[in-house]
Amino acid sequence: MARRGDLSQGMAMDDLTNLAARLRLLEDREEIRELIARYGPLADSGDAEALSELWVEDGEYAVVGFATAKGRAAIAALIDGQTHRALMADGCAHFLGPATVTVEGDTATARCHSVVFRCVSGTFGSHRVSANRWTFRRTPAGWRAVRRENALLDGSAAARALLQFR
Repeated sequence: MARRGDLSQGMAMDDLTNLAARLRLLEDREEIRELIARYGPLADSGDAEALSELWVEDGEYAVVGFATAKGRAAIAALIDGQTHRALMADGCAHFLGPATVTVEGDTATARCHSVVFRCVSGTFGSHRVSANRWTFRRTPAGWRAVRRENALLDGSAAARALLQFR
């Protein structure tokens, strides 16, 4: 039979274990949200290499109805490509968030909206409004994107599916 002191010490250890797990979950979610938030400024500054490092080496960025970039080099090429460079030359701002994040061990899923604003004749307007689903993996270097799926919120089922919690 456990003595009273032994029981309270065991409860204290359980509390500390629970607290440590809750803290890790909060830190994981914050790191993932920070990673998503870094995407826009990196895209708008044209820093293709740093942007591609948000993904694991063989990560994917799938834009429904457009293309899927596989691997960091292909993801960087999207930013270095003519279409994105023209967007930057006009003036643009990529905004993502807020993101909901579900962490399950060393993998995670995030859902958010993204809006690309573009300057046309000195006035900014929304150029692209999309649904996004990200999947992440914990790596030795921290959380990295495994896949980002992006679909225009044009009434299509594909965009709605990205936002669903399954």
